[in-house]
Amino acid sequence: MSSTATLTKTPKKSIWDGGVEPMKASYGKLMMWFFLVSDAFTFSAFLISYGVVRFMHPAYEGAYSAFEFATSTDNLYWPIPEKVFNAFPFLHGVDMPLVFVGLMTFILILSSVTMVLAVEAGQRKSQKEVEKWMLWTVIGGITFLSCQAWEWSHFITGSDSGVMRDGLKIVGANLFENQYGPQLFADFFFFITGFHGMHVFSGVILNIVIFYNAVVGTYERRGHYEMVEKVGLYWHFVDLVWVFVFTFFYLV
Repeated sequence: MSSTATLTKTPKKSIWDGGVEPMKASYGKLMMWFFLVSDAFTFSAFLISYGVVRFMHPAYEGAYSAFEFATSTDNLYWPIPEKVFNAFPFLHGVDMPLVFVGLMTFILILSSVTMVLAVEAGQRKSQKEVEKWMLWTVIGGITFLSCQAWEWSHFITGSDSGVMRDGLKIVGANLFENQYGPQLFADFFFFITGFHGMHVFSGVILNIVIFYNAVVGTYERRGHYEMVEKVGLYWHFVDLVWVFVFTFFYLV
């Protein structure tokens, strides 16, 4: 009687068989990266458009100390940012170029640091520390938005005297007239900083949700704090974009 041996071959697995995390990133993290990359293209398009328009207009050529906003549409030069964003809350009439927007930038970057600490605490599964650092991140985001609201109100209200341009007095800026110079300067200001502010507002809402989930122990029951990392990616992106907005709009 002959015996028959049956050999079973194990099929060779490849990366295309599924069940593999590219670069060891989970599906959620990967989708967040895709979103951030697409959003980066959007912001890049806005800032490049701003740069093109900026250099299509003449620049102010006089002395910095003698600068005044354009008084004629025949010579509608681009304003010097330090002369536009020079106010500070409760210090009316004091010339403080870019100090307030610099403070806003510092607050936003500081909130990114607290987010890093929240992510690190999540990796150690320290619930109390995640709660603490997420709360500080939320406070930082709300403070930044409050500062931006004040800056918008000042930009819209304008200086006390306004400017006489072609016989018409213009005070402040909106989507139809602009005390500071070309109309597109005001349009881009509202559009770019408003779009970024919308991202910060969305981030604050997400951070509040994460904070709430941490408090009620949702991530403890799941056994991991990956959601903190995902939202952390978004928050760092928002901070990084602001650095570019600050550079392009306020410094160039």
